[in-house]
Amino acid sequence: MAAGSGSRGQGRGVCVKLLCVWSVCSALTAAYLLYLPLPGTISEPLKLMIVAAAFRGVSSLGDMGQSLGVVHHIRLINSAITGFESLVPLDYEEVQVEDLEFSGVQVRLYQPGTDAQPGLRRAVVFIHGGGWSLGVPKVGSYDLLCRKMAVKLNAVVVTVDYRMAPDVRFPAQFEECLQASRFFLQPEVLQRYSVDPQRVAVCGDSAGGNLAAAVAQQIGKDNSTAEKFKLQVLIYPVLQPLDFNTASYQQNQRIPILYRELMAHYWLEYLGADPDLIHSLLLNNHTARDQKLLEPHRAKIDWTKMIPKDKKKEYKPVVPSKGSPGILQQVPALLDVRAAPLLADLEVLKFAPRAYIMTGEHDVLRDDGLMYTHRLQQAGVSVTNHHYEGGFHGCVSFAFWPSYFDVGIRAVDDYIAWLQEHL
Repeated sequence: MAAGSGSRGQGRGVCVKLLCVWSVCSALTAAYLLYLPLPGTISEPLKLMIVAAAFRGVSSLGDMGQSLGVVHHIRLINSAITGFESLVPLDYEEVQVEDLEFSGVQVRLYQPGTDAQPGLRRAVVFIHGGGWSLGVPKVGSYDLLCRKMAVKLNAVVVTVDYRMAPDVRFPAQFEECLQASRFFLQPEVLQRYSVDPQRVAVCGDSAGGNLAAAVAQQIGKDNSTAEKFKLQVLIYPVLQPLDFNTASYQQNQRIPILYRELMAHYWLEYLGADPDLIHSLLLNNHTARDQKLLEPHRAKIDWTKMIPKDKKKEYKPVVPSKGSPGILQQVPALLDVRAAPLLADLEVLKFAPRAYIMTGEHDVLRDDGLMYTHRLQQAGVSVTNHHYEGGFHGCVSFAFWPSYFDVGIRAVDDYIAWLQEHL
């Protein structure tokens, strides 16, 4: 054999070995990215691992882009979400859609098609989630969800396309949702769209649930607003930034797609606070026993007295004796009921509309919803808490192709059925 052919043979052998090593490394990397130790009771864990891996990958790219000074990580993540949501096929095409401004706020209004039932209709104001910084309400799953509500409920649906962080911070998101809601609730506007003023609901998921609850409180107590919301639907709402060690935060801190540290990060982004405060928040240093500003609110976040025993399990409260002085003064919005609706007094809550609160067992925000259920009931408000043992945060957004989750489909159908019965 010629020397050249021998060298080529050795070269091919090296290439094959390198290819094998690369393949093994790639497989191990994929397995590492995909694998998460998930509870056996969570809905479709393998599928959730894949979704979580994709989200972690995009988040890592966003962090890298920001560290290099190329792009704010939220903008990159939103671009990826928009691309993914564009894959969701359009359905309920018979719905009439208009992009409008309500009191200077961008909204999209959905009306049933020409075959809809005549007469006055129900209406739903829908506020999307995404940590007050993510989400594309006019594309994909949110758009399809609003179309489905319009058809199934024979309702006018208004989705509020509020501005988000980092472009604006609290209270801008709240104020825009409040402005749009007040505008829509005007008698002449309801009449224009053939809406029964006694049959209007406000609905939101996650951070949208936060905004929906805060808006419902404000309108409930506001004597200048003639028409009120009849109902509120809060889908795994985030309602307080004072205890990041509730039983559900401890239990689900590493469960996708909303991790405990990520939720604290969203709060700091929303409130325009120093991101370096995240470690103090996770330790509950801002709500230690020596933080006197918190005293009027301690009972409102005492989950040991407000959630069922089977949810508390073996978890214990985390209340340091000494904390980080100055955080509550530095970030006063942490105690603002417009940001944290759970902190509202009973005198305010008693004017809130009847509520449907969805919670998921494997969600860091589960206890926020359970505590709010308890406090609304204390104020005499009727509440339906629909709890999903297999539920995880964000599952309602995965009720449509290409990311079907059974628990998401059921959750959407269940709350629409509740609105069908009560609105």
